[in-house]
This record gives sequence, structure tokens and C-alpha cells, in this order.
Amino acid sequence: MSMDAHRCPNGHVTFPGHTLCPECGEEQTETVDLSELTGEVVTWTTSTATPPGVREPNTLAFVEFDVDGVSVRALGQCTTDEIETGDEVTPVYVDQLRDPEIGLKAGSGDQEWDGYRFEPT
Repeated sequence: MSMDAHRCPNGHVTFPGHTLCPECGEEQTETVDLSELTGEVVTWTTSTATPPGVREPNTLAFVEFDVDGVSVRALGQCTTDEIETGDEVTPVYVDQLRDPEIGLKAGSGDQEWDGYRFEPT
């Protein structure tokens, strides 16, 4: 599994990807795997009132990646509560971001719960 950002022919990069570039309207045809890059924490917060099935507390961060000179940001969970603005992080794959047996669609099996968390380098 990859953490794909999308790039249009004009070089704009977005995450998550869109069919059409929000900047210029061109079709976004190229993907860039952010999971292969190191990013920098721009800001973060710790939620102590999480949705059902999500760990509590849950630290989230906005992380900025440099993709060939273009800045793109992603929001995600962190692997630790020990995170600070300016920390360098890498995305790490996890097979379960939340408990699939708890929540609105508990046990339905129609939604994937895997994804990426940010880990300090």
C-alpha cells in the first residue's frame, strides 16, 4: 500500500489526490508515494475525546513534504504522543488505525481500516 499524492502536468501536487487539480483544473495523472519521503511536523494536537474505536488519546499531526520543490501537507495519526513542531517524521504503514468492531459500521467488513501513522525519525 502506498500513500499517494497526485501531480498534474503543471507540477501541482495534492494529497489526498483528486481527479482534477484544484490549482489549474488539469487532470492529475502522476502519483508520488509520500511513504517513501521524510516530512516535517507543521503543527499537532492530541485528542482525548476520540471517535468510537479510535485509540485515546490520539495524537494527530499536519506534516509537510517536499516533492521536487513543491510543498504538500498530509494529516495523520502519530505513532507516539512525544511529537513536536519541527520534528522530522516518516510515514509507517499500520494495518489497523482503529478497531473495526467498534463504531457506526462495526463488523460490517465493508471498510478498510489500514493506513499510515507518522513516526519521528
